[in-house]
Amino acid sequence: MAGAYARAVENHSLPRTAAFFDLDKTVIAKSSTLTFSKSFYQGGLINRRAALRTAYTQFVFLAGGADHDQMERMRKYLSALCRGWNVQQVKDIVAETLHDLIDPIIYDEAASLIEEHHIAGRDVVIVSTSGAEVVEPIGELLGADRVVATRMVVGDDGCFTGEVEYYAYGPTKAEAIRDLAQSEEYDLAHCYAYSDSATDLPMLEAVGHPHAVNPDRTLRKEALARGWPILDFHRPVRLKQRLAVRPRPALLAAAAIGAAAATAGLVWYASRRRVATA
Repeated sequence: MAGAYARAVENHSLPRTAAFFDLDKTVIAKSSTLTFSKSFYQGGLINRRAALRTAYTQFVFLAGGADHDQMERMRKYLSALCRGWNVQQVKDIVAETLHDLIDPIIYDEAASLIEEHHIAGRDVVIVSTSGAEVVEPIGELLGADRVVATRMVVGDDGCFTGEVEYYAYGPTKAEAIRDLAQSEEYDLAHCYAYSDSATDLPMLEAVGHPHAVNPDRTLRKEALARGWPILDFHRPVRLKQRLAVRPRPALLAAAAIGAAAATAGLVWYASRRRVATA
């Protein structure tokens, strides 16, 4: 990683720290939940009308961002929409289509940041308003250490009831971060957070290194007023393509360690030969 993104990551070996990433429009270029609408339609979970409405919701989300009222409407709509869905079927559909739908829309810059934070010894935590059945596989794909996501109530029949058990949104994201900090012994003053939305201000305010990524108008204004870094992520790329273009930083680090070890071995061998022939 080069440029502003490399400079944005400082190496803190102690204390224990983490980097918290919002998901939609921060790590990936679209809404994670709405991206699967076509797959849910093909799987028989939603009808054509619902699929079209979801596509329109995706357009509104991408075009103008989503303020508090829009997010609340989206929550109510999606809660009603998924009522009666079989949870295992949802998981199966996400697993089958994950690489085709999500891999191409991961921001290259975000993937690089995740790698850099791991190299610096920090945990990476995805904190998303989308449902856990969608976010957890995406977190695994990204190599995240932990995931915080919305959880829906599941009935005895294995289907969603339409009720929300935990809504990862706004202040509740910040509460989840503080709970994790307590259980995992993170020093929040040395932690990082990234988001595109002003609705995540509580999460950004909870850490010592907040960053605005592709910020909406309100968040941009707040970031400028507070002197927070503003990052521009605009290069979605498949993870496999990233590896084909350049080695992963982790591999570079391993190669550097291996080279150093080989050099040290040669120096030791040469010195032994000098002693033996003296």
